[in-house]
Amino acid sequence: MTNARKDIGTDLSLVGLAVIWGVNFSVLKVLLEEIDPLALNALRFPLAALALGALLWGRPGPLLPERKDVPRVILLALLGNVLYQLCFIFGIDWTLAGNASLLLSTTPVWTVIFSSIAGHEPPTRWVILGVSATLLGMTLVVWGRGDALSLGSETVRGDLLMVAASILWSAYTVGGRTPVSKYGPLRMTSWAIWIATPFLVLMGLPSLRTTELSGISVRSWLGVAYAGLLAIALAYVLWYRGVQRLGNSRTAVYSNLVPVAALITAWVWLGETPARTQLLGAGIILGGLTVARLAQAPESNSRR
Repeated sequence: MTNARKDIGTDLSLVGLAVIWGVNFSVLKVLLEEIDPLALNALRFPLAALALGALLWGRPGPLLPERKDVPRVILLALLGNVLYQLCFIFGIDWTLAGNASLLLSTTPVWTVIFSSIAGHEPPTRWVILGVSATLLGMTLVVWGRGDALSLGSETVRGDLLMVAASILWSAYTVGGRTPVSKYGPLRMTSWAIWIATPFLVLMGLPSLRTTELSGISVRSWLGVAYAGLLAIALAYVLWYRGVQRLGNSRTAVYSNLVPVAALITAWVWLGETPARTQLLGAGIILGGLTVARLAQAPESNSRR
């Protein structure tokens, strides 16, 4: 009974994560109109690092990972926080929101592949079916916007970066399974972000020097807080918590709820009525997610 409640809680937290990231697409698009991509990273990551530090303060547990785990933690920090974030932020800036959503939705596919190679979760036919269904639904959601998708020479840089971001995030997900099982999602996420933050701040300093911070609107400062505290600090912890409890592949499938959350947000807040094709796609995503989630339970988390 306790395990069932934990699973329900994890499912709900991953749905919440999808909502946070769905809203974040719009937030970042607005922010990038005022703030350079590297400067934005230099502002939001220190916020995330401080928030995670506050959450860890006084909690029992190791201050640092064991020496044998340090190389893996550093590598994961570079993959999931430095390289991924650079591809993600420039990808969004250089392509359309529809393209970004569609290309990033390949994350579950890469995660299934990497998990299988790593020997974590040999994919069952039901997981493959669920992942395939969510990708089909994702395509309908994005394609249903009509002019929101345009794969061409004008967006190719951003499109390729979003594909790279998807691969990097999948590697971060699969590679983090063992240390997350050992140290917990909060501690592992905190270490990765603390390692990555100095790199991102140094990269963003030249842009920050040329940015008139006093001229940034209050709305944008609120957006920076949202992007740092919720879309990074909280969301990353929730993601690795899902990996710890549900496994790599089943957690990754939830990423395809992100465009659905973005679609609903635009409908409610902006009055952008979705097309029938988009509603059909949203339904298929939910169906595929259910199939993948209810497939055979992943191997015991105690395995290293």
